[in-house]
Amino acid sequence: MKKFLSFTVIILFAANAFSQDWSAVEKVFGKKGNVQGDVFKITFPRSDIKAKIGDFPIAPGLALTSWIGMMKMGGATMMMGDLVLLDKEVAAVISKLLSENLQVTALHNHLVNETPAIKYIHFSGTGDAVKLALEIKSVIAITATPLRQPQSQTPPLNPDWSKVEAILGTSGKHNGNLLQYSFPRNEKLTESGMEMPAYMGMATGINFQMDSARAAITGDFVLLADEVNPVVKALTENGITVTAIHNHMLFDNPRLFMLHFWAVDVPEKLAAGLKTALDKTNSKK
Repeated sequence: MKKFLSFTVIILFAANAFSQDWSAVEKVFGKKGNVQGDVFKITFPRSDIKAKIGDFPIAPGLALTSWIGMMKMGGATMMMGDLVLLDKEVAAVISKLLSENLQVTALHNHLVNETPAIKYIHFSGTGDAVKLALEIKSVIAITATPLRQPQSQTPPLNPDWSKVEAILGTSGKHNGNLLQYSFPRNEKLTESGMEMPAYMGMATGINFQMDSARAAITGDFVLLADEVNPVVKALTENGITVTAIHNHMLFDNPRLFMLHFWAVDVPEKLAAGLKTALDKTNSKK
């Protein structure tokens, strides 16, 4: 019995020893992040940007949130993420990323016909976690991104998403007037030879935003090359606009393509179109 208890204590101690403490990183950012498995993630919604496509107002959580992800890589930490920027912020942010010895891995749009125009810069870095946090915080600081979110004065909405969830076959995350999904892929995905968990931006993300009786959808499909055109066809045939197809990383294996989309319609109709496209991918349903 004593041997069993000792073995259990050793296992628990080992597990705690290998768990990553992100409190020093959170202190740099001045706010809490979220941890899933080995991945620490912190977000910065661009609540300062009042963007629209047509007459549809885009909530920060729908398509306007910068994120930073970190995970241990041997004795160092890997960082990657995505910054949401106004066009006028792009040049200065690229210069600052380079001056902080961080890598720019992509620059592109996710949406079309939005006002004001928005760009997205993907970045990466490797090193000490606190040093990386200080570096990327200094990049964020030259933009108008709020480091802390103002308290909302409007009561949270709770739309009925049950029909959408029934069509997609699983529950999503309810967040005010948003419904958010993450569909990981079945393959082992790596960047620079290191396995990347779904929480590091490796999962197909789908966001719904309710506005009265209609909803907007956007997000990005994470695809292999031979899935790109079947998904384009499925989305287009269901009235969903493909807004961008590009890469987010430099040394990914297998090579991944990110496909972004947009539509405004009846929520159930949008869900049915998305389900058709998801069925063309090797994603976990």
